[in-house]
Amino acid sequence: MLTLQSLNTLDRDAFTQTLHFAFELSPWVVERAWDARPFASVEAMHEAMMAVLDAATTADKLALIRAHPELAGKAAIAKQLTAESNAEQASAGLDRLTPEEFARFHALNAAYAERFGFPFIICVRLNDKDSILKAMAARLSNDEASEIAEAITQVGLISKLRLFDAVTH
Repeated sequence: MLTLQSLNTLDRDAFTQTLHFAFELSPWVVERAWDARPFASVEAMHEAMMAVLDAATTADKLALIRAHPELAGKAAIAKQLTAESNAEQASAGLDRLTPEEFARFHALNAAYAERFGFPFIICVRLNDKDSILKAMAARLSNDEASEIAEAITQVGLISKLRLFDAVTH
């Protein structure tokens, strides 16, 4: 377990390396939040990271969103996910789909990617496969700006849970 006290003493590189897992293949978020140290709480640390995202360019936000894997997609089947994504998808039962469920995920992933140009993101730890499928279908009717905002909100939930799991508070 990491402690907030020890994280507050790390230099930028060590801080980034230690918490790189919080934002899927996007350590730049953690690195830019380092400037807000010292953090009074894990919540304050996460808020600083979300402030980095709020200030990020649309291009940076899209890069972060595109770093996420498709749910129950090819990378999951090939076991090529990060350890965090693998555990999160398994927690929602996405590693145990019926052929029909898999086909539905595949179709919705394809439709979503076609419409928006990035993968559907939802905090799977706060959902199950049925609620995820419903959300995927419903969010297809969103406009791009709304969907980018929703994806960043979901990234915030994912990263917050990852940080709270790893850092004692």
